[in-house]
Amino acid sequence: MKVETRSIEYIPAEERHGKARDLFPIWFGANMHITTLVTGALPIALGLNLFWSLAAIILGTLLGAIFMASHSAQGPQLGIPQMIQSRAQFGVIGAIFPLFLVMFVYLGFFASSGLLAAQTLSSLTSIDQTWSIVFLNVLCFIATIYGYNLIHKMQKLLSWTSFLIYLVATFIVFQLPLPSGSWTMGNLDLPVFLLAVSMVATWQLAYAPYVADYSRYLPVSTPASQTFWYSYAGTSIGTIWMMTLGATLTIAIPNFLDHSGGNLAHLFGSFAIIMFLIIIFGQLAINVFNLYGAFMATITTIEPFIKLKVTPKVRIGMIFSVTVVGTGLCLLGQSNFLAFFLNFIFFISYFLIPWTSINLVDYYLLRRGRYNVKDIFDLNGQYGKINWIACIAFLVSILAEIPFINTSFYVGPIAKAFEGADIAWVIGLVVPAVLYYFPMKKKLNNEKCAEDKIERVI
Repeated sequence: MKVETRSIEYIPAEERHGKARDLFPIWFGANMHITTLVTGALPIALGLNLFWSLAAIILGTLLGAIFMASHSAQGPQLGIPQMIQSRAQFGVIGAIFPLFLVMFVYLGFFASSGLLAAQTLSSLTSIDQTWSIVFLNVLCFIATIYGYNLIHKMQKLLSWTSFLIYLVATFIVFQLPLPSGSWTMGNLDLPVFLLAVSMVATWQLAYAPYVADYSRYLPVSTPASQTFWYSYAGTSIGTIWMMTLGATLTIAIPNFLDHSGGNLAHLFGSFAIIMFLIIIFGQLAINVFNLYGAFMATITTIEPFIKLKVTPKVRIGMIFSVTVVGTGLCLLGQSNFLAFFLNFIFFISYFLIPWTSINLVDYYLLRRGRYNVKDIFDLNGQYGKINWIACIAFLVSILAEIPFINTSFYVGPIAKAFEGADIAWVIGLVVPAVLYYFPMKKKLNNEKCAEDKIERVI
């Protein structure tokens, strides 16, 4: 297995390989882990019964995955990582602002997933949780060095093994007795339901900044529809399955979330070791995703200022630095994981969603996938240093979301008026789409007219 030599640069045609169907195990496996399962417990923690929790999980997943898969379809066409493509919307320097925020996303998920993996390893062995965190993060560091091809192989192995093991787990879980009223349709608390849908949709939207990183090596001829649907199906099936288990286990087993990995594994009785191993493998795999994404975001952030050649030594050094930061966050978050994760997943949504909206409007409605990749790497290219239209739309959209948000540390006035319903994610999609589309369309039309005049003169 060779260390990946590419980082943020364009993947030339002769290095392209694979098929769109390879994306199904990538995104199915990316959700078949204990962090997804714990996220499925959050609607129950908010007060919904099992029926309405599952309805929120399904609706939130199917909606959020549309945007996630739409980003994935960009990879084969452009052949570059997702976040560096943001330079076409925000400008080469302007793209650093959303990039900086996205780095917190990677590091936050790295910390939360690492905590769950460490809890599971500590339940299986006598290793202290702190040392479990360090040990597992070292393994993630080593795997991330090898990069794209190893990640694809890991995900294929994880997809098949987790499918078989969780199939057995599903059978066991649905034999557990449930409290009365778990499946009743009455007494829906609509604001809480909308909050749960928002939370689950955010889970899918959190993949948006790096989803195209795993399709960028596919041949340019790969149909966009295939890239979309294989990504959509993989992430939707994996997410709904694991979150359903999480919601069910939370009401079936008292204090399940206190030691989610251990409680799940012990359902297998004398075969618990099998589930322990698949849980740890799943957490390692998703954290390699997070570490790889953080590395790519770091390179993209510093590249406009330092024309850095990513040699194997540079690659190892940067991945090591990101691993150290993520491990520090993981150690700090040990005391109260659920509160930490709940606050984090809400917080990131308000920054990710406007970026998603601007990127997709630009790609599908304005430029229709036609970009000059060379200029994306050029400070003096056609995309410029800063596109103020995108930057202002992004900032205004975040401000517009504030009255609608509902977090543990702040509830906006409109969210209060809606009895806690959080529809900030809808605002975060609609407002930037409008603020960006119309002035940017006018700007592009003016540029085209200027080019036409030059051609006529020539």
